[in-house]
Amino acid sequence: MVLLFKKREFRIATSGMDSVEKIRLGGVEQTVLIQAENPTKPVLLFIHGGPCMPVPGVVSRGQDYAVSTTTKELVKHFVVVFYDQRGAGKSYDKNTPAESMRVEQYITDCNELVDVLRSRFNQEKIYLAAHSWGSIIGLNMTLKYPEKLHGYIGISQILNWTNNDKLCYDWVVNKAKQANDQKTLKKLYELGQPPYLKVKQWTEFRRPLIKYNSMVYKSDTVKHPGMIGGIKQFFTSSEYSLMDIFHSFYSAYNLTYTQELIEDFAKINLNQLKKVETRIAFLHGTKDVHVEGKPVETFFNNLEAPLGKDMVWYENSSHMFHPEDARKIEKYIIDFAQA
Repeated sequence: MVLLFKKREFRIATSGMDSVEKIRLGGVEQTVLIQAENPTKPVLLFIHGGPCMPVPGVVSRGQDYAVSTTTKELVKHFVVVFYDQRGAGKSYDKNTPAESMRVEQYITDCNELVDVLRSRFNQEKIYLAAHSWGSIIGLNMTLKYPEKLHGYIGISQILNWTNNDKLCYDWVVNKAKQANDQKTLKKLYELGQPPYLKVKQWTEFRRPLIKYNSMVYKSDTVKHPGMIGGIKQFFTSSEYSLMDIFHSFYSAYNLTYTQELIEDFAKINLNQLKKVETRIAFLHGTKDVHVEGKPVETFFNNLEAPLGKDMVWYENSSHMFHPEDARKIEKYIIDFAQA
């Protein structure tokens, strides 16, 4: 059942392309959205965060704000491709092997999709952008397959998940102390310092972060649609049924967050990367405490990128970008491709 209050904020002209398809990646069918006013434009593949939070993804068909970018201008300049990753959203399938939920498999899936798009649109290279968890996939793609990419844009780039969790831990402990929130402090002290090597530890740690709005920045002068603004997209999507929403917020988590995946997270250390062979840019909210930007800045300063590198800060955003900053990111991506 598709929801009665579905809507589209924009539509693609009949001369363009507006397609939701199933594509088999890594032996598993995954749902892909392709939108373009002109199908001969360069291809831009966007990798969503999470895992299990497919925005931008198939949910974004015809919807403009997508947490880390807006989209209705992108489709005029690119063949824009979003996909719900293995196990997420409209790619959820209870028969997906739990043992396939590994970081390397997500990278392999992405690489296969890149090759499908290169062949289908007859383009030697494509543009790649990614947000949050997706940036781990994206930066690995940049390291392993630079010959397939015009460039990579990492939005809220994650480099070392354990180190990031340590920074988050210190931040949320401080917030709880300021609020004299003894219940949260007790929970945090029981969890202890990262790394978190058990599923329950990893998921339980996210609760106080959400409680203290680590992903959203608001002030007296800066208003933000908040977590509700992001969740609302699922209910207004022209493509998502109630069952798809249920899978997005419940079933997918149970399928995806395996012990093996959590152990994979603890091993991620992209700080070891010293050189990239494609153009690269990092876009980060100055108020982001969910994925701290300072380690990214240090990494950026030390990174050798012969084809060019850039780092851009967005003043009114944390991890979920303010809509005005999301529109600036959209413009940045368009300008990046035209440079």
